Amino acid sequence: MKRNIIPALLLLAALLLSLAACGLSPKAGGTAGTQTSGAEAGSAPAGTQEPAQPSRIVIAIASEPSTLHPFDHSAVVCGYMNQMTYNKLFTTDIDTLEPVPELVDSYTCSEDGLTWTFTLRRGVRFQNGEEMTAADAVASLEYAGTFAFCSRYTSFWETLEQVDDYTFRLTTAAPYSQTLSDLSANSACVLPKSLIDAGHDFAQQPCGTGPYCFASQSIGDSVTFTRNADYFDADHQPTIDTVIWKVIPEGASRTIGLETGEIDLVIDVEQNDVKRLQETEGIEVTAITGTRLSFMTMNSQQAPFDNILFRKAMNAAVDRQAVLDVAAGGLGTAALSPNPEVYAGSTLENTTPYDPELAAQLLAQSGVDTENLVLTCLCYSDETRRSAEVIQAALQEIGITMEIETLDFAAFLSSMLEGDYQLAVAGYSSTNMLTYMRGLWHSASLGASNAARLIDPEIDALIEQAEAQLDPQARTGILLEICRRTNDLSLLVPLYTTSVIRAYRSDLGGVHAGPSGLMRYQDLYRLEG
Repeated sequence: MKRNIIPALLLLAALLLSLAACGLSPKAGGTAGTQTSGAEAGSAPAGTQEPAQPSRIVIAIASEPSTLHPFDHSAVVCGYMNQMTYNKLFTTDIDTLEPVPELVDSYTCSEDGLTWTFTLRRGVRFQNGEEMTAADAVASLEYAGTFAFCSRYTSFWETLEQVDDYTFRLTTAAPYSQTLSDLSANSACVLPKSLIDAGHDFAQQPCGTGPYCFASQSIGDSVTFTRNADYFDADHQPTIDTVIWKVIPEGASRTIGLETGEIDLVIDVEQNDVKRLQETEGIEVTAITGTRLSFMTMNSQQAPFDNILFRKAMNAAVDRQAVLDVAAGGLGTAALSPNPEVYAGSTLENTTPYDPELAAQLLAQSGVDTENLVLTCLCYSDETRRSAEVIQAALQEIGITMEIETLDFAAFLSSMLEGDYQLAVAGYSSTNMLTYMRGLWHSASLGASNAARLIDPEIDALIEQAEAQLDPQARTGILLEICRRTNDLSLLVPLYTTSVIRAYRSDLGGVHAGPSGLMRYQDLYRLEG
């Protein structure tokens, strides 16, 4: 019996060390989120007597994340937080926007395109010390499917089953072109099955396999993460001990914080300050053409937005270039289609260009009495409010009164999801046209990203037909038809495609953002000297 004691103690010690890597306690199911000091998060370099000075960076964002849960949202800012603590089965390549394996090590698809088999990386540990297995992947995908925001990414399979400790399989009723793309969405984050089964509150205490561990959140101020010393990805090991996401709604304040050195990286750069920042010593600015489309959406389930002629009049009344110049400092591309013109499958057929005279004619033809009509447009940031102010003036020219109401992001998002709004300036980003169209136009996305609240069985059928089409050329033809139809419906007033801008201190390395705004925050590091 004594011969078993030492191995058992060694195993226990290894487990405790693993849990300590993120400052997690092995008690109470290994709940994540115990805050550690910077000194605890770091480790001393080999050959030194004193521990290294803990490194820290502060990242400024405009909106507060409404949740830290990986599945209960469709907000970009919440996705930033999820990137810190979770990995997905697949991830999106920053530059190509193609899905590439992350937690998946290898995969195969049957010749008929119906059966997909995935083998996971071995030796990956959650931040509570448990090793990730196929049981966790299956449980996570099933759990994600219980959230409305993830339903469009988790409803394509017919069966989902664990094959062995590191392998799982799914089958589809018909070939599905978006399998890998859907498995790179947030719904493919992998969580510990043990915590899912225990009813763990992932919104308050995130626990995944990611490069950073949740430390603390100060509502209205910041979210703090500490380095995961046991992160599995040898090619992308985090070197910064503490990352603080600072919520600063005012664009000017974010700029000042960067200039004074209180902020290291600004995600939501105030466009009107870009030139000033470019000329400031010690600050770097990068800008590339992005995929995110900014728009004003209309709630088609409420009058007068259920009237297509009224919607077309709204479209014809707005000068998109003027909106771009005022709201985004001209950094971007004015848009005509409610579908991103950067992707294959886009067309400008059936769009309604800026034409004030046509707007007045369409408004008269709509039969909507505007004498006592007062519309309300929701905004959530400086940029969206500036857009709304330009639109407000344009609508006034054709006799439509629009008021502007600015909400904090959580309240804005809640109103949008519940359909409790008339107009709202928002935006949407995707990695391909089909994903964008399913998000904005399919009825399955109602209550999530289908902001216009469109229910159109014919468009639903076309989207599903495109998803089942494995031939890229044939699929693009279907997307063109969807684009023509949604252009004609005029459910949004497309404004502009944004530029992806990042501003940061010159001593911060590893800053690289792709056209969708994706970054690897674990790749950030301090430059020496």
